[in-house]
Amino acid sequence: MQCQAAAFGKLSVFSPKTPAMPRKILVSSALPYANGDIHLGHLVGYIQADIWVRYQRMRGSAVHYVCADDTHGTPIMLRAEKEGITPEALIARVHGEHLRDFTDFGVAFDNYHSTHSSETKAYAEEIYARLQAAGFIDTRAIEQYYDPVKAMFLPDRFIKGECPKCSAADQYGDNCEVCGAAYAPTELLNPYSAVSGAKPVLKTSEHYFFRLSDPRAVDFLREWTRGTNAGGERRLQPEAANKMREWLGDEGDNKLSDWDISRDAPYFGFEIPGAPGKYFYVWLDAPIGYLASFRNLAGRSGAIDVPDFTDASRAASAGTEMVHFIGKDILYFHALFWPAMLHFAGFRTPSQLCVNGFLTVDGAKMSKSRGTFITARSYVDQGLNPEWLRYYFASKSNGTMEDIDLNLDDMIAKVNSDLVGKYINIASRCAGFIAKRFEGRLAQSDLQACADFRAALEDGGIAQAYEQRDYARALREIMRLADVANQYVNDNKPWELAKQQDAGERLHQVCSTALTFFRDLTRLLKPVLPALAAEVEAFLRVPRFDWPAAWAPLPAEHSIATYQHLMTRIERKQIDALLDANRSSLAPTDGQNAAKAAASAHGQAPQAVQSDAAASAPTLELEPTISIDDFAKIDLRIARIVAAEHVEGAAKLIRLSLDIGEAQPRQVFAGIKSAYDPATLVGRMTVMVANLAPRKMKFGMSEGMVLAASDASGAQPGLFILSPDDGARPGMRVK
Repeated sequence: MQCQAAAFGKLSVFSPKTPAMPRKILVSSALPYANGDIHLGHLVGYIQADIWVRYQRMRGSAVHYVCADDTHGTPIMLRAEKEGITPEALIARVHGEHLRDFTDFGVAFDNYHSTHSSETKAYAEEIYARLQAAGFIDTRAIEQYYDPVKAMFLPDRFIKGECPKCSAADQYGDNCEVCGAAYAPTELLNPYSAVSGAKPVLKTSEHYFFRLSDPRAVDFLREWTRGTNAGGERRLQPEAANKMREWLGDEGDNKLSDWDISRDAPYFGFEIPGAPGKYFYVWLDAPIGYLASFRNLAGRSGAIDVPDFTDASRAASAGTEMVHFIGKDILYFHALFWPAMLHFAGFRTPSQLCVNGFLTVDGAKMSKSRGTFITARSYVDQGLNPEWLRYYFASKSNGTMEDIDLNLDDMIAKVNSDLVGKYINIASRCAGFIAKRFEGRLAQSDLQACADFRAALEDGGIAQAYEQRDYARALREIMRLADVANQYVNDNKPWELAKQQDAGERLHQVCSTALTFFRDLTRLLKPVLPALAAEVEAFLRVPRFDWPAAWAPLPAEHSIATYQHLMTRIERKQIDALLDANRSSLAPTDGQNAAKAAASAHGQAPQAVQSDAAASAPTLELEPTISIDDFAKIDLRIARIVAAEHVEGAAKLIRLSLDIGEAQPRQVFAGIKSAYDPATLVGRMTVMVANLAPRKMKFGMSEGMVLAASDASGAQPGLFILSPDDGARPGMRVK
């Protein structure tokens, strides 16, 4: 075994240099509201967080992963009233359902708590008292919408109308899902009560406000949203930081409004100390639930020093981190209100916000409120493997705020091709020979083949991709390695060696080597596929996989268990059954013909679920018709962005270096500076016009054009460069 150790003693690519001290990280996921089922759209962020947590633990970090149900507010009160039970009984039942669903999908919280808890109440009152002492709490009389039928003040989410910024219909009273704008409910156009449907009336009530517009808060947030954490990483993704600059305005501006943190009775929540009949707004105590869940965990374990993670001064000296995984729809609350509340109350602020996009189906957002969702429970009840979905979501997650589109046919193809056809195929083709011919014992691996396999890994950057939450890149590299392993099996043909009387030793070595490759691939996939990895650990009879700096091949004479098939293919009929089980929730809520959804469910041409904004959009004004010959003149090529940088003196341009398979990359100037940070573009694949005549510009020669989408109407501002599907390579022609 000495030669094996020598050959594999330096394998830094599997794991970047391990820090001198293990990281100590408090990780939280956004709190699901205790008023409905978990659906597949919810799971995107939780699966992304769980993968990162599992990777960090494999690296030796001390990670505490917490979450809780968000349990307060009018919706809980009204649903409990409708069901004829207490709010406490409702949230207890939903808590069990939520935890069950997360567990079934491998989301392994260390603690799953509730915001209706003594810990949350204590933290809310303490933070409020500190903010009040620091001069950040005001009281003032406001006009608020009141439902004359239900005789109650309406919370923001129970008032709907048209967005005052982009005129999108059917938007909530606090922020627009179409353009992302935040506003007061009184700014909505044509408002109506979501409780009774009545037109609300304005009534005066005294409310409590957090002074977010205070110059101290504005100055702090400008620095915080642009800054980095102790590890030198940006606290916010570039897209999120750009959104903060938009919301905060330029230096000297003050675009922030004070935040109404109180609600009037009747209300299910915590009463504000010294203010009878006034309750903390649910959005004040919801993020406090992160700290409360952590304190509850610490109280039960007795081995965690809470101030090291929550107190501003203690956290800095202890070197702890606090990382939040959230959806982009709650960015405003988490990047403005939450850090300002914490900072001016003397608590530590988050080290990093990891913001994910929505899950869409055929381009339309999966949403419970809009009646377009597939429940997590129905997925499990139909017998679909949760790790199929974990893999698919990971393969679409690149660490940015981009939405993930759930294309079920694509999921079938990707899982069957990657996991079954490539990865599982390695073990299924070789393990049987070890059991039947060699009593389940391995031979010494082919050291040259192992060295070649590790050399293929050297260019992968898989550990870095996991660290940056670019799981799509990590999985592409892992599947590239699976191709290398399969090529080794194909070249050596163990099924033919088994027929040759004098090839037993070579057969033994080939199959043992292939299983070493399979072991290494499983280790790399473990953050994404933890249940499958546990089965492989048992099959190979190896210790629990971690992420060390050096790995050696499986040793000679090592005994493995009898191989049992590890994963089946997805069948189309299983997906059809899933869609049938969710037909009522997939039916469009705007009166669109449900037959379209039924046709899509059975493999016919899919129809996108039309949003209210789309339904009211004007007819597209298309360019004049061209012939196929005209289109054929345009040479569209897949391009990899190998470099990107700001252009000094240019307000809109980014200089791109694009690889389309030629000897030298091309220089292209793209007017996308308002939408993209150059650092986020490097390594991305896009589409360019390759035969556009070069254009001499003030800043240099532009040798092509990248393609981007935008909404000329301005209803959905922004630029979006096009990206090809996984597997596309530089130079491929788009036609």
